[in-house]
Amino acid sequence: MDQNNANNSNGKDPKKKVVRIRFNLSWFYILLIAGIAWMLYSMDGSNPQKIEWAQVQTIFRSGDVKEIHFVRNNFKGTITIKPDRMSKYTDLFAGNVPKSSPQFYFLVSDKFDAEKEFGELNSELPAIDQVKVVMENESRGWMEVLEWLIFPILLILMYIWMFRGIGRNMGAGPGGGGPGGIFSVGKSTGKLADKTNVSVSFKDVAGLYGAKEEVMEIVDFLKAPQKYTKLGAKIPKGALLVGPPGTGKTLLAKAVAGEANVPFFSISGSDFVEMFVGVGASRVRDLFRQAKEKAPCIVFIDEIDAVGRARGKNVGFSSNDERENTLNQLLTEMDGFDTNSGVIILAATNRADILDKALMRAGRFDRQIHVDLPDLDERVDIFKVHMRGLAISPDFDVRTMAKHTPGFSGADIANVCNEAALTAARRNKQVIDNQDFLDAVDRIVGGVERKGSVMSMSEKRTTAYHEAGHAVAGWLLPYADPVFKVSLIPRGQALGVTWSLPSERKILGKSYLIDEMCSLMGGRAAEEIINGEPGTGAQNDLERLTKMAYAMIQYYGMSEKVGELSFYDSTGSRGYDLTKPYSEKTAELMDEEVKALVKDIHDKTVKLLLDHRDGFERIALLLLEKEVILSDDIEKILGPKVRPAGEEVEQKQEGE
Repeated sequence: MDQNNANNSNGKDPKKKVVRIRFNLSWFYILLIAGIAWMLYSMDGSNPQKIEWAQVQTIFRSGDVKEIHFVRNNFKGTITIKPDRMSKYTDLFAGNVPKSSPQFYFLVSDKFDAEKEFGELNSELPAIDQVKVVMENESRGWMEVLEWLIFPILLILMYIWMFRGIGRNMGAGPGGGGPGGIFSVGKSTGKLADKTNVSVSFKDVAGLYGAKEEVMEIVDFLKAPQKYTKLGAKIPKGALLVGPPGTGKTLLAKAVAGEANVPFFSISGSDFVEMFVGVGASRVRDLFRQAKEKAPCIVFIDEIDAVGRARGKNVGFSSNDERENTLNQLLTEMDGFDTNSGVIILAATNRADILDKALMRAGRFDRQIHVDLPDLDERVDIFKVHMRGLAISPDFDVRTMAKHTPGFSGADIANVCNEAALTAARRNKQVIDNQDFLDAVDRIVGGVERKGSVMSMSEKRTTAYHEAGHAVAGWLLPYADPVFKVSLIPRGQALGVTWSLPSERKILGKSYLIDEMCSLMGGRAAEEIINGEPGTGAQNDLERLTKMAYAMIQYYGMSEKVGELSFYDSTGSRGYDLTKPYSEKTAELMDEEVKALVKDIHDKTVKLLLDHRDGFERIALLLLEKEVILSDDIEKILGPKVRPAGEEVEQKQEGE
């Protein structure tokens, strides 16, 4: 009650909302339309015809003039003809007779004596035909001033609107400059996350066991700092999330925003870089100023490689490049003369090799948290997270599906789950089963099935033997990845596809690489055996095989002649250096070794297919008949998958 009285005493009604009128483009259009309407309204409706003074005298003496209106200070006169005499002057209007008066106007010089001239003309006419002559000085007053000012006012309004628009696009927004227009261009565009609008927690982050523990420790430090500070520990100033695309770096940052009880600023690295010099550095200063005011807090910079690229590697830019100025300011704010106590920097990138060394050092980013592709157990957990809202069949095997998606990131698995749901919906199913998930993987990896593609019988036969060559080589070579499915249905750009299940191994031996290259060569060798000549169907296989061969010689040191040398630049320190770290003679030697290696692989693959030609042809004929065959069909023809001796023991232990 007291509060209501207080409101009433101030003359304010709490139910009434304050209406604020803001200028925008609509106001400009309204003013422009109103100005045009006023000018049209102020104009006379008639369209008088201009005539000379001699014609005026003739018309005057004819007695057809009803009235003449003459403005002295404009030296302009208008003539109104009697309505019953208008038919005499239709020729002067070229058919466009004015619908209202006046019908004619004339202009004279400043030496024209209106009283004398019109008085003499009237004296020549009889009293009944004399013309009424009105003479006056036109005084428009403020109208003349308005006509002079309306155009400059419109220009000023357009200028204000344009610069307000530029300011909103470049500097305004959440955490930015607001309505400051062009003067807010240097304001930070970082968004302050609130727990009310961030629903992600660490429970929603499946897998990423090591990375999640590192990030949770930072959150724990902010929640209970005394636990660490009593031992003299200091909070890490920054943590850099590094990993391939789609592995969950940004998701981890969202979980931090949802779990931490401190302010959380998020911004993209590209938001710092603008076309105006000094804008990036100004935004960095403003971001850290806001962060210091709310310390302790967390600042998350996504895709930091957009602004943190190593200095000196920006081709075409000088040392005064805007990106380098922004990076220098970022380095100073993170760990410069004026320290930022209580501000933790989280950043994410998938290109850590190109970041500046000064940005990566301890004191700025104390920790590098590697977010790698998930292994088998992590993929199982990720599948369970993305299957929460799906209608899954009771007999669905999550672990089997995880085994069929090696090398998939968290984003890929999310896409598989969504695509499986779409596939089941297209088939009018009530639940999503294993086949829907397998078809979703096929669609994502191989592309959309081209049902309308028509192949000739010879092309289909060649494709069947090509895929059978891949399948036989992959099945009989011990170190090659096991074949899961072979399809003759065209998908994407491929006429046929052979799916293998890559192993989870981290270290690849020379035997494994050679057997994998033989599997790639299987299609080309099969075409040579069946058709007697090679075809163009193995282009992609040969491309991948050539890259692997050069990697073995140049990177892995697997050549006796070249030796245990590696010319791989993992640090990216060479930058755009066009010179090679080896001589021309060494380059020729490496080329010879690659050719010899590929020749040995080709001969080994051809011999393998010829030694097992019966099974090779049976698989091709079965593929022509069924179009899709699985590993069970291959096992019935070729027997169990050939595996290395040590791996057979591991398989038995896993089965037990």
